[in-house]
Amino acid sequence: MCFYIGVDISRSKHIKLKNLSKKVDELPVNLNKPMVSGFDYPLWPVLKPAADGKDFNIEMMHWEFIPSYIKTMEALVHFRKGGINSTTGKKDFPHNTLNAIGEEVLNKPTYKEAALNRRCLILASGFYEWRHFTPPGGKDIAYPYYVDLIGEEYFFMAGIYNPWIDQQSGEMVDSFSILTTKANSLMEQVHNNKKRMPVILPQEEASEWIRNDLSLEKISSIARYSIPSKILNATSIIKNFRQSGEPREPFHYIELPDLVLDFKP
Repeated sequence: MCFYIGVDISRSKHIKLKNLSKKVDELPVNLNKPMVSGFDYPLWPVLKPAADGKDFNIEMMHWEFIPSYIKTMEALVHFRKGGINSTTGKKDFPHNTLNAIGEEVLNKPTYKEAALNRRCLILASGFYEWRHFTPPGGKDIAYPYYVDLIGEEYFFMAGIYNPWIDQQSGEMVDSFSILTTKANSLMEQVHNNKKRMPVILPQEEASEWIRNDLSLEKISSIARYSIPSKILNATSIIKNFRQSGEPREPFHYIELPDLVLDFKP
């Protein structure tokens, strides 16, 4: 799944979506976050359709889709962690809504209404994933990789969002989830335990995703889009990348076989 992402935009002067664009130096968002963990529930730059449906805005949103039936921060913490329900006395299982399965968003009560009416684009420069490998005579080890798009400083991931109000404090936040899909031939080697990847959209599909007049068939199709392997670059990185000043620094592991490409780089 996609729980660690980064954005680092220093060369681009504009964020472009088909024939629309926003000047980077005029945006009220932080576009220099090489690595964040979704488990810190951070604010993240997200493209949201404008009210007129003809433009987009880029806003900082809370990474973790918060369903409307969650009424307070206390209830949200319980939703995340699970435990004994004070009302029913029964055990509740923990919920993780950082990601949502693209193939299922139209069938899940938690996500369906947002998939129909509140679609967004998560801005990123790359994401981090783990490849599992067992060296001869050893035990299973998870090796981290940084994945980005070849020749691109940023890209868009399909998302859904929900405006949420804490009924105790009155605080309102837009919360979002990143959609995931079946891994392509490259990512099924990197994320080889789950074989999933974020729904990364080319310009045409990204522009369509935030339109307000999409058919159910089109929503379903884009929500499961798998970007071609030849567009992605996957690089092994240092194991302690989460504590590193440069989390994307390449690192070669002698024992780790090279990824097998089914295309010419």
